[in-house]
Amino acid sequence: MTPRRLFVTTALPYANGRFHIGHIMEYIQADIWVRFQRMRGHEVHFVCADDAHGAPIMIAAEKADLSPQQFVAGIAAGRKPYLDGFHIGFDNWHSTDGPENHQLAQAVYLDLKKAGLIETRTIEQFFDPQKNMFLPDRFIKGQCPKCGAADQYGDNCEACGAVYAPTELKNPYSALSGAQPVLKQSDHFFFKLSDPRCIEFLQQWTTSGAVQAEVLNKISEWIAPGEDGKPKMGDWDISRDAPYFGIEIPDAPGKYFYVWLDAPIGYLASLKNYFAKTGRDFDAFMADPATEQVHFIGKDIITFHTLFWPAMLHFSGRKVPSRVYVHGFLTVNNGEKMSKSRGTGLDPLKYLSLGMNPQWLRYYLAAKLSARNEDLDFNAEDFMLRVNADLVGKYINIASRAAGFLTKRFAGQLTHAFDAQGMAILQALRKAGETIAEHYDSREYGKATREIMALADQVNAYVDQNKPWELAKDEANNEKLHQVCSVLINAFALLSRYLAPVLPALAREVEALTGLNLDRWDATEAVKAIEPYQHLMQRVTPEQLQALFEPSPDEAATKSDSDPNLPDPNLPGGEAVAGSIGIDDFAKVDLRIARIVECEPVEGSTKLLRLSLDVGEGRLRQVFSGIASAYKPEELRGRLTVMVANLAPRKMKFGVSEGMVLAASHGDEKAHPGIYLLEPWPGAQPGLRIR
Repeated sequence: MTPRRLFVTTALPYANGRFHIGHIMEYIQADIWVRFQRMRGHEVHFVCADDAHGAPIMIAAEKADLSPQQFVAGIAAGRKPYLDGFHIGFDNWHSTDGPENHQLAQAVYLDLKKAGLIETRTIEQFFDPQKNMFLPDRFIKGQCPKCGAADQYGDNCEACGAVYAPTELKNPYSALSGAQPVLKQSDHFFFKLSDPRCIEFLQQWTTSGAVQAEVLNKISEWIAPGEDGKPKMGDWDISRDAPYFGIEIPDAPGKYFYVWLDAPIGYLASLKNYFAKTGRDFDAFMADPATEQVHFIGKDIITFHTLFWPAMLHFSGRKVPSRVYVHGFLTVNNGEKMSKSRGTGLDPLKYLSLGMNPQWLRYYLAAKLSARNEDLDFNAEDFMLRVNADLVGKYINIASRAAGFLTKRFAGQLTHAFDAQGMAILQALRKAGETIAEHYDSREYGKATREIMALADQVNAYVDQNKPWELAKDEANNEKLHQVCSVLINAFALLSRYLAPVLPALAREVEALTGLNLDRWDATEAVKAIEPYQHLMQRVTPEQLQALFEPSPDEAATKSDSDPNLPDPNLPGGEAVAGSIGIDDFAKVDLRIARIVECEPVEGSTKLLRLSLDVGEGRLRQVFSGIASAYKPEELRGRLTVMVANLAPRKMKFGVSEGMVLAASHGDEKAHPGIYLLEPWPGAQPGLRIR
């Protein structure tokens, strides 16, 4: 078998929040495939990166009073516990704001321009008169022009999959301010996807086997000619106007690449960054015809990865993806939409914090994953049954039933003088290896795990027929007992090898037990001796599952089912009341009356005011407050308010903030704008404590 050269990626997570369980599912799916390919002796480079650009990052950073780079770095710092926790072994994790991505994105653009596929057009674009900025597609919402679905984004419809221009939306509104946007003209750059060369290439590439059949059916609709003879897919607007956090377009000051242009180039940038660390030649690797480029993605980003991305690569003279593997979404408990506030979310870090074995989840997802882009449901009862009955009951118990007898009776040494029945069991397991390998290679993990558990059933039938616990009662049966237990440990080692891509940490424990190396799929060595047996896996308990889906006070206060940054209009003030606290908890917060002695704008911030507060201490405190949109400095000087006096000082780029003034606002600031500073009744004096 000729070794393959594989460059494997998962979709880049957007750097505006923590990983959710959908990310973890995709990473586990890809990680299993990568581990299997390495066991087959193939060369694999597995990389990813944070998708760090775009208006949402810029806006979120501004809200947090951080630079975009600082904001993204903070998000990146939180990735490791998830990846390590679930044994996800990326070779490199990078950022699309890295220098490699700036260089590669600009080079791709210039190559596309040289190919005659970049065109400048004056367009009408939505502009938010309140925020004084052009609105990115994702910050314009309205009704889909194709199917009429409400609250769709400005670039594609999540209901029907249609792709369109933001100006085609019906009843548009700004997702930033809620204002009705106005149209203003701006010069934009377009990638001419409707060019006959692009259409011809995409028709060829999409039918080459690069995508699944069901994906091909969908994207064929987009590149097929409409009634006017033109493809339904139009040209792609690849530029955005300042202010924008991204990569500047060469020779076009104030113009930036749309985030979806530079984001997939981040795959190449991460590999280039990795090769620079390891001394490999990136250009030579990518130019090698034998190199395969494989992407694992979710079905919500098919358009970008199966149309825009391969066309960009091909017409800039670069290698196109060999395969784009698309998976479905993850639901919870019989298809219920994930919702933290209803206790139907599955928080990956909470799962780990409860002491739940990450390999339980890896196995459960593998047992349900197929090569199709079908949705997958996490069902708590099914999860417990598959882990406890299959993984522990069928598989782990093979070792636990045999290892103790080998250690106590035979000093851990195994015999290979097997009888015909024992030989037949091991031969059946070895013969199944290629079938299981084919399932892994084609991403039919569910079929692979079913095959492995069917083999475990055969081994357990052998246990029940020979009953080692009965044989052990009479030392005259020692030879038979030795044979049976040796067969069982060798069978367990074979099953462990087959499960190693799914259960990598357990594979290392089995290596320590048996002395075998499980890194090679086709290895044939037998177990010669074992170390004293240590229990390899606990069972899932109902209490763990109950705790996993029981919302914590923070989770119960989550504002939105679909997006934790959005409000819930059905709750008082637009968000849930926080979980209960005791009087001792309240007493820890020292609330004091404060007089605003001075107030002034903060240079470099449109959100903050600098307050000088008298809290009755004989000195003034400096506090920065994000209330500039609601109050002018002259309106606040001399007024009383309420502040948290014992909040730890916070160093900001504008100075140190020594507390926090209290204000009220609705959870949905777009629909219900307004910030209301708290003000005590007349007679209150600075320094009085609120009890």
